[in-house]
Amino acid sequence: MTPGNKIVKKEKSTLGKVLLRLRRCWPLLALSLLFAVASSALTLYVPILVGGAVDLIIGKGTVDFPGVLDKLVRMGIAAGTAALMQWVMNVVNNRVTFQVIRDVRNEAVRKIAVLPLKYLDGHAHGEIVNRVIADADQFADGLLLGFTQLFTGVVTILGTLAFMLAISWRIALVVVLLTPVSLLAARFIARRTYSLFREQAEIRAEQTALVDEMLENEKVIQAFSREEKALEYFDEINARLEKCSVSALFFSSIANPVTRFVNSLVYAGVGLAGALTSVATGGFFSVGRLAVFLSYASQYAKPFNEISGVITELQNALACAARIFALIDETPESPDAANAAVLENISGHVELDGVEFSYSPGKKLIRDLSLQVRPGQRIALVGPTGCGKTTVINLLMRFYDVAGGSIRVEGTDIRDVTRRSLRGGYGMVLQETWLKAGTVRENIALGKPDATDAEIIAAAGAAHAHSFIMRLPEGYDTPIGEDGGSLSQGQRQLLCIARVMLCLPPMLILDEATSSVDTCTELKIQAAFSRLMRGRTSFIAAHRLSTIRGADMILVMNNGGIIEQGKHEVLLARGGFYAELYNSQFAV
Repeated sequence: MTPGNKIVKKEKSTLGKVLLRLRRCWPLLALSLLFAVASSALTLYVPILVGGAVDLIIGKGTVDFPGVLDKLVRMGIAAGTAALMQWVMNVVNNRVTFQVIRDVRNEAVRKIAVLPLKYLDGHAHGEIVNRVIADADQFADGLLLGFTQLFTGVVTILGTLAFMLAISWRIALVVVLLTPVSLLAARFIARRTYSLFREQAEIRAEQTALVDEMLENEKVIQAFSREEKALEYFDEINARLEKCSVSALFFSSIANPVTRFVNSLVYAGVGLAGALTSVATGGFFSVGRLAVFLSYASQYAKPFNEISGVITELQNALACAARIFALIDETPESPDAANAAVLENISGHVELDGVEFSYSPGKKLIRDLSLQVRPGQRIALVGPTGCGKTTVINLLMRFYDVAGGSIRVEGTDIRDVTRRSLRGGYGMVLQETWLKAGTVRENIALGKPDATDAEIIAAAGAAHAHSFIMRLPEGYDTPIGEDGGSLSQGQRQLLCIARVMLCLPPMLILDEATSSVDTCTELKIQAAFSRLMRGRTSFIAAHRLSTIRGADMILVMNNGGIIEQGKHEVLLARGGFYAELYNSQFAV
C-alpha cells in the first residue's frame, strides 16, 4: 500500500469514528439541518424578489413604487427570518460540537486511567496532555466550522442549482460543466493538507512535551547550566514546527484563491450566456431574470469558497482527531478475570514462584525469582541501581504482569483477584512523592476520605508531620499547589507517609520512603514505621542500608536475581556482596 493510500485509509477511518460519535446527537443534527434548509430557502427567495423589483422599474415615469415597496418589505422579512434561523442553527451546532468533544475527552481520560504503566512510561506526559487538550480544541474548531458552513453550503448549492435549472437549463449547464474544476482543485489541496496538518499536530505535541519537561526540571537545568542546550533543542523543534506550519498554511491558503478564480469564470460565463440569451429571445429573458440568475450564480459559487476553507480546517481537525482516537484505541490494562475473587481477610502471606519479567523482549530483568513471605515478616530488598528492586514492587502491586511464574497472596494468584482488592491490601510510600492540588487535610485523607480530624492529626503525628503542618498559614486547611507547591521534598514525603499511617493496611511497601528527610527525622520515622509494621507484612526497598538492619529477611539482588539472603548480621559476617555494599557506606 502506497503512503498516499495509507493516509486516505486512515483519514476515512478517523472520519468513521467521528460520524459514530455524531450519531448520538442525531436529533440535534436533524434540527440543525432543518434550520439550514429553511434559512437557505429564505436566502434564495431574496434574489427572486430582487429580480421582480428590477422588472417593476421599467423606465422613467413607469416605476411601480407600491410593487417595489412590497418587494422590499418581503425581502426584509425573509432576510430577518433567515438570520434568526441561522443564529438558532449556530446555537444547535455549538451544542453538538461541544457534546462530542466532551465525550471524546471523557473517553480519553477514562482510557488514561486504565492504560498499562508500560504505555505511560513510554510516552512523554506532555505529549499525552497535548492530545487531550490542544488536539481536542483543534478538533472542536474544525467540527464547529464544518457544521456551521458545510450544512448551509451544501443546501445553498443544491437550492441555487435547482432554481437556475428552473429559470434556464442552458445557462445552468455552463455552471454545472465548470463546477468539477473547483472540486478537483479542492480535492487535491485537501489530500496534501491532511498529511501536513497531521505532522504539525505531532510536532506540536513534541514541543508541548519539551516545555512540560523543562518546567518540571528547571532547577536541574539551571544547576547544570543547560539553559542554552534546552533552548537550542526547543529552537530546533520550533523551526520544524514553523516549516511544517508554513507548508500547511500555504496549501490551505491557495484553496480559496483557486476556487474563487474558478467561480469568477462561472460568474462571467453566466453573465455572458444570460446577456446573449436575453438578446436572442427579444426580451423574453428579462433584465430582472438575468439579475436573479447572476445572483444565484454568485450564491452558488460562494459556498465553494467557504467549503474549500472548511475542508482545510476539517483536515486539521481530522489530523488532531486521529491522535485522540489513537489514544482512545490503545489497548487497556488487561481487565480483571470475569471470575476474579476479592481478597479479604489479608494476613500478609505472599509467595513468588519462579517469577520472570522483562520490560523489553529479549532482555530479561527478573529471572526465576522465588520467595516465601510469612505474615508479619519484614522483607528488605537491597542492591545496586537497576537490579530490579522497584520492578519487584511493581509486580507485587500488579502494575505489571509477570512474564513467567506466579505471585500469590493468601495462596491465590494475584491475576485471579481484582486489582482493587489487591492494591487495597497494600500501603505504599515511594521515593517519588505525589500530592494533588488541595488542602493538606485532603492529601492525607486521600486513601480514607471519611477519616475524622482526630484520625488525620494522629496519622500526621505518627509521621512526624504535625509540627510543620501547624506552622503552615492555615494548618491542615492550608491549600497546596500541584505536587506540593512550596513544600520541601522532605515535607512532601512526610505527608505521603502520614497518608499510609492513616490507612493502616495489612501489607506495606516502602520504596526509599525516607530518602528525602534529614537523619534526625529519619530516625523518628523509622521508629514510627517499626510500630506500623508490627504484625504487618512489609517490603522495604532501600539504598541506605542503615534503614533495614532490623528486617527479618534481607534479599540482596543483582542483575534481576537474588544472590544472597539472610539477616543483617549473617550477611555481614558472610563477607559477600551485601558486606561490600554495607561497608562502602559506613567504612571510614
